[in-house]
Amino acid sequence: MKKITLCLMATCLSLTFQPVHIQAAANSASSTLVVAKSTEAEALLTRLHNINEMDKSNLSSSERKHLRVEVRTIKNHLKDIGGGVYLSAGAIILVVILLILK
Repeated sequence: MKKITLCLMATCLSLTFQPVHIQAAANSASSTLVVAKSTEAEALLTRLHNINEMDKSNLSSSERKHLRVEVRTIKNHLKDIGGGVYLSAGAIILVVILLILK
């Protein structure tokens, strides 16, 4: 039983530290890209704010449709810029199992 636990822990540690090392190397080279993305995100947020403040009562239906499409594309683009932390179901299960075994 101790060998299985030791092997599982060693496997988890090797799989855990490898992606962190790769991610750290990729992020250190793109510091100017982060600044460009933040200014781009601010510009997109400003555009969304302007669209929300517009008086849409005097617009035609095609213009309203165009604004809806523009808002959707801006929101999707902001999601892509934002990134995030993603955990797979397997990783979560593995962490729970390790916590139970400990």
